[in-house]
Amino acid sequence: MANRRAAALALAPARRRRVPTVTPFPTHCFLRLLHATARRRRRRLAAGSSTAAAAKHWKRSPPPRPEAEAQVSDAATDEAEEAVVAGKYWAQRHSLFSLYDLGVRMDAEGWYSATPESIAATQAARAAPGDRVVDAFSGCGGNAIQFAARGCRVVAVEIDPRKAELAAHNARIYGVQDRIQFLVGDFYRLAPFLKADVVFLSPPWGGPSYIQAPVYTLDMLQPKDGHTMFHAALKISPNIITFLPRTVDMNQVRGLSRLSCPHLDFESEENYVNDRLIATTAYFGKTARS
Repeated sequence: MANRRAAALALAPARRRRVPTVTPFPTHCFLRLLHATARRRRRRLAAGSSTAAAAKHWKRSPPPRPEAEAQVSDAATDEAEEAVVAGKYWAQRHSLFSLYDLGVRMDAEGWYSATPESIAATQAARAAPGDRVVDAFSGCGGNAIQFAARGCRVVAVEIDPRKAELAAHNARIYGVQDRIQFLVGDFYRLAPFLKADVVFLSPPWGGPSYIQAPVYTLDMLQPKDGHTMFHAALKISPNIITFLPRTVDMNQVRGLSRLSCPHLDFESEENYVNDRLIATTAYFGKTARS
């Protein structure tokens, strides 16, 4: 048996042992592979840092509010401010608008900037029925309403759309909306294109803090100084009525009459409410009683 196995092994072909071969790898290919690997690594690191920065920014800054939500929030803030200001000036509501209880509406600024109705009626009496009047800073509409009640045709200019809306609403309560044209825009830009018999100017005085100035000068008016405002009004008409603080420098106001050639007639009037001096009205041109 052992002899047969040995004979079989002797007759079997010899098996070859496979030896692995190594193909030489060129140097430039190795360098290219190394460069590509480094580039991919840099990209992963950059992507990771950007994601981390975005996540950090998201935690630090809340996402922006949707537009509708922002408008609701702003409206609520405005209403809260109006309520605070209205509470302070509430006792004066009927002196500002005698028909206040019928639904007159004002914003926060209107409560302290509207012309008291009795004074507005006195100012409107200087215009003749049928006159065309430009109210340059109409606000919530108190002066425009009184000129319209006088029988004038009024162009009420207001840069704030919300104030113009409130003025139109108040005009409907007084039944004079058909005699008032409301223009939303900047008076200084519109002035060269407007024509009228009388111009009424009641510019912003700078808020309730204006009273802290011992002497109120024309350069304190907003949004532009008194001389710029008067020049703009002269492009429309030489007949001008200006409502100003009680502490205004009257020498400056009188000097406005010399901005026209020939010089304009001038008259000043102190305005009282409940025996308290609150403002001054200056009349120029035909609105002054020489």
